[in-house]
Amino acid sequence: MKRILIVGGGTGGTILANNLARRLRQEIDSARASVTLLSASARHMYQPGLLYVAFGKMAPSELYVDQETLLDPAIHFHVDPVESFDLDHNEVKAKSGKTYGYDYLAICTGSRPVLASVPGLMESAHHVYTEDAAVKTAEALRTFEGGRIAIVTGVPHKCPMVPLELTFMMYDYFKDRDLLDKVSFTYTYPIGRIHSLENVAKWAAPEFDRMGVRYETLFNAKEVDGVQKRVHSEEGSVVEFDLLIAVPPHKGMEVIEQNKLGTAGWIPTNRATLAMEGRENVFVLGDTTNLPISKAGSTAHYEAEVLGENLARLATQGGAMRSYEGKVFCFIEAGKDRATYASFDYKNPPQPRPPSRAIHWFKLAYNRLYWNSVRGLL
Repeated sequence: MKRILIVGGGTGGTILANNLARRLRQEIDSARASVTLLSASARHMYQPGLLYVAFGKMAPSELYVDQETLLDPAIHFHVDPVESFDLDHNEVKAKSGKTYGYDYLAICTGSRPVLASVPGLMESAHHVYTEDAAVKTAEALRTFEGGRIAIVTGVPHKCPMVPLELTFMMYDYFKDRDLLDKVSFTYTYPIGRIHSLENVAKWAAPEFDRMGVRYETLFNAKEVDGVQKRVHSEEGSVVEFDLLIAVPPHKGMEVIEQNKLGTAGWIPTNRATLAMEGRENVFVLGDTTNLPISKAGSTAHYEAEVLGENLARLATQGGAMRSYEGKVFCFIEAGKDRATYASFDYKNPPQPRPPSRAIHWFKLAYNRLYWNSVRGLL
């Protein structure tokens, strides 16, 4: 029997498990293959929805579905987070004390915000990367009556369009409250343009100019003075604020760091095969990779489709065929009832279209279609 073990029940892990269950149906039914998924939670969160929670457009309860309901019945699912990896002996040990063996392993444990990496950021800033943080951000926005808003971005971070989306959505939020004349926006970004993707930056800068959003590039946050309400950068500049919104730097999950599988929790990954560098039977998906592409749900989705096909071939025919080409697709909320998107891969940069109402409504529809997507129905 070929045992495939998936560690991590987020977007990538769920799609991969369902993809394999479908491709290996006959092998699973005849006990020639098995698919096991280990997750840290019994609930699956739709993480992009946190942005909408922050603006009162979704309730926290709408973010969750029981993980088991998303999985093909043939998948062995356990809420049993992994604590140690023994890659030399093809096994992992979980919190329960149980050891799980495998022939092929896929690691898709995700990433986490690390506000503590910038002194004062945790105490002074709001963000949208956890349910609790998104709820607190919603309250901070609701009660804000005017002043200086600073949007400070660290890298790397999950969901590459979030800094732009937060800015556009806050602008319209305060416009709807007739407070624009009492609010100023300062947007910072760590490199020499307002987004890591050049064409996205070229599209967004005129939009910011139109809205009167001030932006400062080459701004890497060094520390936050919560008393004086100032953010100091490594480059020596200062941004003042009354409300600080952060897109905090991220790391991979602590279990990856603790097991020394990669630097800062990012596992070295072959960009085409998605194999962990130096390992033939260990693969990496989504945020957990160190690949120079966006850490987005669509990235994990496209990677999972490629890896599902290849793992099914390895389990049945002994050879993988398909390469991951760096495909990513990201919606960009561009203000009230307007959105665009960025579609790109390793070779082809994005070319954002003018924002439209149709794309905005398509993104809202996808918020509902996500659950069918991870089930493998889309």
